[in-house]
Amino acid sequence: MRILFVGDIVGSGGRKVLRRYLPGLQQEHEIDFTIANVENAAGGFGITVDIAEDILGYGVDVMTSGNHIWDKREVMPYFSKEPRLLRPGNYPPGLPGKDFFVTGTPMGAMVAVLNLQGRVFMPIIDCPFRRAEAQVERLSRQAKVIIVDFHAEATSEKMAFSWFLDGKVSAVIGTHTHVPTADERILPQGTAYISDVGMTGSYNSVIGMKVEGSLSRFLTGIPSRFESAKESPVLAAVVVDIDEESGKARSIHRVRAGGETLSVPGQ
Repeated sequence: MRILFVGDIVGSGGRKVLRRYLPGLQQEHEIDFTIANVENAAGGFGITVDIAEDILGYGVDVMTSGNHIWDKREVMPYFSKEPRLLRPGNYPPGLPGKDFFVTGTPMGAMVAVLNLQGRVFMPIIDCPFRRAEAQVERLSRQAKVIIVDFHAEATSEKMAFSWFLDGKVSAVIGTHTHVPTADERILPQGTAYISDVGMTGSYNSVIGMKVEGSLSRFLTGIPSRFESAKESPVLAAVVVDIDEESGKARSIHRVRAGGETLSVPGQ
């Protein structure tokens, strides 16, 4: 089984490049199941109902999120209508939405997706390790293939989290920083890992936001309005190949599409 995990979609530029390149990537890599992080899809902050429906229509099977999922209040009642939109499960009890989704694929295999959030340099919420431990035990009764979106800032926390779950889940995919890392690997017990898959949005920006607004904050210390950038968007993702019988990962590799005018040294 091949899973495509698309990094944080930022604004209209990210949505545009997703719509343009997703079908081709799915065909080229013979993808069976697609996951995308959508917490920045609406102008860089949260997601709306219409945008969520559009993204599902592009061919995404499950949408994960993070700390910005609460930025658009209209999404709150949508959680009860659309189980394919997830939010981090280690927020306090009683909030709308779920942190997991389990479904079958056309191949007949079951896939579980789990969404959790880190705490280092992030809002202090419940322990992601303990939440993962409890949820993975439950999900493993329903599916061999378990993919975890760990939305976190610190690479140390992400790495520790992946070692904690090695052999218990198929993949731990890091999101949130919007900067792709080059540390993809298969851990000893068969769990695929990458610290951050990167973002799907404009790389001629500051983590998806227009350069001018970001520079103003750093130079003056005065808050300024962030606007999502649109120039030369890039789709950043990873492809994870998994043995559906055992749930162990065979391989993980990064893929990128778009950014025709993006300047990359040495290319």
